[in-house]
Amino acid sequence: MIDVQNLTKDYGSLRSLDRVSFSVEEGEVLGFLGPNGAGKTTTMRILTGLSRPTSGRCTVNGFDSTHQHEKVRSLIGYLPEDSPGYPEMRAEDYLRFMAEMKLIPSREVRSEIDRVLDETGMTYARKRLLGNMSKGMRQRIGLCQALLGDPKVVILDEPTNGLDPKQIGEIRNLISAMRGQRTVILSTHILSNAEAICSHAVILNAGRIVAKGAMQDLRRSGSEIRLQVRIRGSLLNLQTALQALPETTIDKSAESNGFTKAVLESAQPIQAQVARTLVENGVELIELTELQPTLEDIFMDAVQGSDGAA
Repeated sequence: MIDVQNLTKDYGSLRSLDRVSFSVEEGEVLGFLGPNGAGKTTTMRILTGLSRPTSGRCTVNGFDSTHQHEKVRSLIGYLPEDSPGYPEMRAEDYLRFMAEMKLIPSREVRSEIDRVLDETGMTYARKRLLGNMSKGMRQRIGLCQALLGDPKVVILDEPTNGLDPKQIGEIRNLISAMRGQRTVILSTHILSNAEAICSHAVILNAGRIVAKGAMQDLRRSGSEIRLQVRIRGSLLNLQTALQALPETTIDKSAESNGFTKAVLESAQPIQAQVARTLVENGVELIELTELQPTLEDIFMDAVQGSDGAA
């Protein structure tokens, strides 16, 4: 559905994007992640035809976003980071105006407005002034305008920025409901949002891709193995037993009521060796679990690693 090849964008001597390549299959929800200034918004503006790349190419459903931008825009619903709106307009009037801007036939405008308000749970607010709405409500009206015309692709730039936890949950649910129905690119620096919603991720840093792939593949690609271990005994008992495994380190630990819980790290799979070593040293093992890396772990490893390389 979306194919990006060697996308580069220069602003004078500043290179905002450097040979960025990725693809998004139909029905996927892609998390587009990175620190502020990584190039996420620049990429999305190029995808939507609002900006031209210095070099490289991106296509949406086979149409080139630079040379066929009108066709591409007809396929895309875009919600920018600061959702535009007119405070003096009612939600219904704003959506009618946006439908006309999108060249939706006049006979279909009313049914389209009804559909997007119903899809986002905002039917009750159709007569409200945008200026009297909370930020969460305005974001949902912004999402309504992105969904006008029933686009195949929806691009969302920080859709939960500045929202409270309840509002974030509501927006998450709306995006999750699109999975399999639309192709979604979700730009966010709130990693818990991406982890809860996305099936795939691209991580940018300083204009370059530092990691990409399906979520489960990214988790398996972590450089360190982490184990959670719980024993009957003290931290000293654990440290003494683990001296036989010099490549295994204790990342964090806590002692309570005669038990010790700790997180172990190693560059190699060590679950069997840890279990055997503890038993051979007379340490009673209560729990031994491999910890899957979180998206935050993956993000920090990728970004810090690229910073070090730079």
